[in-house]
Amino acid sequence: MVRATASLLLLGLLLNCPSAMAQETVTGSSLSQAAQALSSSTVYVDPQAEMAISEAEAERLRDRIRSAGAGPLRIAILPARAADEAGGDPSAALEEVANEIREPGTYAALIGSSFQAGSAGGDLPPGTAAGLVREALEARRAQGTNAVLLDFVDRLGDARRGDSSSGGGGEGGGGIGTGAFLLLLLGIPAALLGIGRLRRRRREREELEEVKAFAREDLVALGQDIRALDLDVEMPGVDPTAKADYDLAVERYGQADDAWDRASHVEDMEGVASLLEEGRYAMTSAKARLDGREVPERRPPCFFDPRHGPSAGEAEWAPPGGSPRPVPVCAADLQRIEDGLDPQARNVTVNGQEVPYWNAGPAYMPWAGGFFGGGLLPGLFIGSMMGGGFGLFGAGFGSDAMAGDGGDFGGGDFGGLDDIGGGDFGGGDFGGGDF
Repeated sequence: MVRATASLLLLGLLLNCPSAMAQETVTGSSLSQAAQALSSSTVYVDPQAEMAISEAEAERLRDRIRSAGAGPLRIAILPARAADEAGGDPSAALEEVANEIREPGTYAALIGSSFQAGSAGGDLPPGTAAGLVREALEARRAQGTNAVLLDFVDRLGDARRGDSSSGGGGEGGGGIGTGAFLLLLLGIPAALLGIGRLRRRRREREELEEVKAFAREDLVALGQDIRALDLDVEMPGVDPTAKADYDLAVERYGQADDAWDRASHVEDMEGVASLLEEGRYAMTSAKARLDGREVPERRPPCFFDPRHGPSAGEAEWAPPGGSPRPVPVCAADLQRIEDGLDPQARNVTVNGQEVPYWNAGPAYMPWAGGFFGGGLLPGLFIGSMMGGGFGLFGAGFGSDAMAGDGGDFGGGDFGGLDDIGGGDFGGGDFGGGDF
C-alpha cells in the first residue's frame, strides 16, 4: 500500500516523554530525530553535536523559554553533518525540521557552528528571528553557546511583548502622538503581512491549477487503458478475476476523477494519485490475467513517470543536490540507466522550460506522495527545496489557518559576524552571524 501521506515526514511522536527524554537518540536521520523530539519538547540536543550543551543547561533553556514568554519556540542543537541531509545548507536543514513538525512558531538550530533561526505561520514579521540571532551573537558570543541561546530567548520574548530598549515614558505631553506613532509602526507590518497573504493565496491557486492539469494527464492515461480493454473483458469465458481487476480499475478511476474535481489544495492531489496508483495496478493485473501471464508483484510505479507502470526493480539515482538512493524503476528505464542513458522522466513546463517534476517545485510533492509514499520523497525533492521553498515555508499547508503566512529563516556561523544573506523562501529573509 503506497498511500502514505507525503507531507507526514515525522517518524512518530515520543510517548509522553519528559524533557530529558527529548535528548535520547532515536532511529532515523539527524533531522528526523530532531523533528521527532521537538514535537514534544522545546529543546533538543543531539549528544554528538559539536557545540552540545548539558541536560541541565538544556532544562534551564526550556525554563527560560517559558519564563521569557518566547514561545512558540523550538531549538535544536545538531552536529554539522546534519546539514548534509539538506544539501549542506544549514538553513535548509532547519527548514526541513520545521516542515516535519508543521506547526507555526519560531524555530532555531545550532548545526555544527551555524546558528539559524526563522519563523513560520505569521509568527513574527519577516527577518525578526534572523535579526535576533545577530544581536545575540554580537552580545554574547564570547560567553559561549548557552549564553548566546539564553540571550536569543530573552530577545525573542521581548520582541513578542513589543518591548523597546528606549524604555517606558512618564506622564506629560506627547503621549497621544507617541501612541499614534506606535500604532502606525504596528500597522505597517500588519499591512505588509496582509499583502503577503494575498500574494501567497494567489500563488497557491496558481499552483493548484498547474498540479491539477498535471494530474489530469494521469487520469486521461488510465481512462484510455480502461477503454482499450473494455471489449476484451466483455468476451465470453473471460477469467472472472481479470474482470474483477478491471472493475476495480474502473471504480478507482471514477473515485480519482471525483477527488480531482473536489480538490481545493495541492495536498488533495495525494488522494487523487493514490487512487490512480491502485487503478493502474488493477489494470496491470487484469491485462496479465487476460494474457495468461502471472500477475506481477504489487510494487510502486516507476519513479521517473508513474504512467510507465509498476517498477521492475530499483536503481541508484540522485537529483541535483541530493544524495544517491534506490528508486523504483520500470524495466525500460532500468535498461536505459544500465546503458548509461538518462531515464524517460516526466517533465513539467516551468518558466518556459521543461524540467523533471521533482524539480518543478514543492507543489508537486503531494501528487508524488500518492504514488510513492512519504519516505522516498524528502531527499529527492531537495533540489526544489533549494530553488523555491518547500512545505511549510514554500508551498504552505494549504489550510486556511496557515495560508499566506510565509516563513523566514536566517542565521550564520559561530565564529565571526557576517551578512550571509541566504535566500528567499516564500518571502522570508535570511541573515545572521557566526560564533
